[in-house]
Amino acid sequence: MIPSRPTIWVLGDQLNLSIASLEGRRPGDCRVLMVESASKLASKRWHVQRLHVVVSAMSHFAAELEAAGFDVDYRRAPTLAAGLRAHCADHDVGEVIAMEPMSWDGRALLEQLDVRVVPNNQFLCHYDDFASCAQGRKTLRLEDFYRWQRVRLDVLMDAGEPVGGRWNFDDQNREPPPRDGRSWPAITHFPLDDIDDAVLQRLPDGWGATPQGVWPVTRAQALTRLAEFVDAGLAPFGAHEDAMLSAEWKLAHSGLSSSLNLGLLHPAEVISAAVAAHARGHAPINSVEGFVRQVMGWREYVWGVYWLWMPDYRDQNAFGATRAVPPAFTGEAETDMACVKGVVAHVRDHGYAHHIERLMVLGNLALTAGVDPQAMTQWMWASFVDGAEWVMVPNVVGMALFADGGSMATKPYASGGAYINRMSDFCKPCRFDPKKRTGPDACPFTTLYWDFMDRNRDVLHKNHRMARQLGGIDRLKDLDDTRARAQEVLGLLDRGEL
Repeated sequence: MIPSRPTIWVLGDQLNLSIASLEGRRPGDCRVLMVESASKLASKRWHVQRLHVVVSAMSHFAAELEAAGFDVDYRRAPTLAAGLRAHCADHDVGEVIAMEPMSWDGRALLEQLDVRVVPNNQFLCHYDDFASCAQGRKTLRLEDFYRWQRVRLDVLMDAGEPVGGRWNFDDQNREPPPRDGRSWPAITHFPLDDIDDAVLQRLPDGWGATPQGVWPVTRAQALTRLAEFVDAGLAPFGAHEDAMLSAEWKLAHSGLSSSLNLGLLHPAEVISAAVAAHARGHAPINSVEGFVRQVMGWREYVWGVYWLWMPDYRDQNAFGATRAVPPAFTGEAETDMACVKGVVAHVRDHGYAHHIERLMVLGNLALTAGVDPQAMTQWMWASFVDGAEWVMVPNVVGMALFADGGSMATKPYASGGAYINRMSDFCKPCRFDPKKRTGPDACPFTTLYWDFMDRNRDVLHKNHRMARQLGGIDRLKDLDDTRARAQEVLGLLDRGEL
């Protein structure tokens, strides 16, 4: 009797032959199952490019596996569980094996379905190792974790010391946008093929611009994106990584996040390529270290925090915020706020905004306006091509909205219009004045910043890093007018009239 073959269940963000569940497997010794869940596709108001990049990448990977000789069962089913049950009904399945999912609920589902789960190898630090690193610490900040990663993985280290004599070069990576009209690195647009066309025809309606081939949907495309970033984008990346320009949606940012999050690239190869560029003198240390910090530091830190604190973490709401996501964010209303209009345009056109646009424009306004952190998490998850629960819960709940009360960030990232004015070109043509907090032409960011500090002072006074800002509130001679203007701003924001 021919023994039953195991089924390797490949999830939609595990699209690489090197994933733990496929390692060592050869055509003929297993079946590969992939399930396209109709309920998942219908679960949110997804950006169409987010839907497309996931489903197209899944479909392309299935085709690549088949071309390599694997027996692939690609199913469109009402749910993931229904897809598995239908697969098992149609085939003689010995055992179902999957690599650990990226989400808490996904892991629980696989356990319920009696799937044998093998450890996830798509990160440099497994969440169990992160938990061990965090054990016994009152807090585990990014900087501590990042240095631990650098040392244990021997990345940008020289005889036990950081390359360049410093652990970070943040002071060189906070330049405002240059005013010299320079061109920024171009990226390849990948032509849509028959698989892409078929995917677009069957996807549910989403919002945002239709795909233009910006986001890789195959490993080959992702490797192209990596090569062109290292060649043209890495060197200028560092200095202006926090800058914002209305006409430049990515500046010198890599555009690799969706490929990493889908499994088309592994962080080790991305970091290795950047470090090698520095070693051959192609990119300065401030740019390379800044990029390594994003991939090996922040991305891995967010992954570890998610697993360490879930499932309760996603429900945190330290400020008791209840406001809906503003219509100005969702594209359901126009806005006169030039920074919000510009960033939302980037999201609409590309399903993307870089980290400072997310944190200091979208997140900052959501924080000071009192937007519900769970609603904001869901919107950003659905709107960005690199969105996922493990990405957005720590970034929104912990970093942007400080809804965890400081478990992750040392202080709220709240700011008035002055920061945006310094780090962008948004403010010059805007009808609002970033220096004003009262009156019809006052910048909503500035008004809401002071109102946020005022109405949350009982919570914030426990944070020693906020002492100077809190002390400034009582020196305001127009505090009552600021409070009144804030209520006007919030009403206009809610109604989509701002």
